[in-house]
Amino acid sequence: MAKLGDVCKKETSNISQKDLEGRRGNFPIYGASGFIANVDFYQQENPYIAVVKDGAGIGRVMKLPAKSSVIGTMQYIIPNDAVDISYLAYAMEHMNLSKYFTGATIPHIYFKDYQKEELLLPPLDEQRQIAAVLDKVSDLIAKRRQQLDKLDEMVKARFVEMFGDMIYNPYNWPTQQLEEIADIVSGITKGRKVKEQSLIEVPYMAVSNVKDGYIDWKTVKTILATQSEIEQYRLLPYDILMTEGGDPDKLGRGAVIQNPPKNCIHQNHIFRVRLNESILLPSYFSEFLKHQKAKQYFLRCAKQTTGIASINMRQLKGLPILLPPVDLQNQFSAFVNQIEKTKTTISINLKKLEILKMALIQKHFG
Repeated sequence: MAKLGDVCKKETSNISQKDLEGRRGNFPIYGASGFIANVDFYQQENPYIAVVKDGAGIGRVMKLPAKSSVIGTMQYIIPNDAVDISYLAYAMEHMNLSKYFTGATIPHIYFKDYQKEELLLPPLDEQRQIAAVLDKVSDLIAKRRQQLDKLDEMVKARFVEMFGDMIYNPYNWPTQQLEEIADIVSGITKGRKVKEQSLIEVPYMAVSNVKDGYIDWKTVKTILATQSEIEQYRLLPYDILMTEGGDPDKLGRGAVIQNPPKNCIHQNHIFRVRLNESILLPSYFSEFLKHQKAKQYFLRCAKQTTGIASINMRQLKGLPILLPPVDLQNQFSAFVNQIEKTKTTISINLKKLEILKMALIQKHFG
């Protein structure tokens, strides 16, 4: 066993986002979410590891290439000759760095604290063999994710091909407000006072479940509700869930819930949109919400405070929808269904690879 501080050292970046203005070049610079831009300078000559030390994504570990840099919210970790860099990156991914987080408003993590973490340190040849196997699995995971991204791009391209640019409406599709072609309700309030004593525990959708174009099923919470509340808020297949607020770039995001759990309801920060499918189909509407026409509408009418934007029921009801013929929407829906089948196959394979990677990391670093 060795302590992390014995096999690497820290270095600091003082680069801010402002420093990148007008500095375009050939050398990548990274932030908490990954690649930011190519600039005309770099701080690290050789490959290195970076750890997010402040704010969102804190504790995330990345292995990054030579002749690159990170911004100041990240920490450089420079390995010494006793450890293979890829092996060290996987070891650090396995470490529970969250126990070293400090700060309530903006969390921080300091190398002086987590350098005490221990890791197994076999001979270098063995380290490289372990890392090589994990690299192969990681590469396959990355390829599967790229395949999923490409399929999403195919849907976007087909949408524009069939319906045109929604901003300019080149096919002169008629427009109606959403309230004219959908039933829209807000959800149940957590912590409300309930007179009726007979409560039933049911699953419910929170803001964290509703992503831009899909439902995240990783964590589904439950809530106690009355039978009348369940009847009022129960979700049906092909309802659309939309968020009322969040970061401006995520405002008005929505997704189709195809197979909701039994008696699943939704919280009050989510709108449930039930479409008149003789006029507007869920697959078309879900893709429409990703388009700039919808996003620009929400940004124009949203209430914005300290980086958070929100819309109310009236504003959502007023969303103008371009309405191509339902036959054309059906053709698009059939295309989306085929893509979704392919995505399901790839996603199953991706999940197996992720489980394999976790098992290998546990085997070698647990």
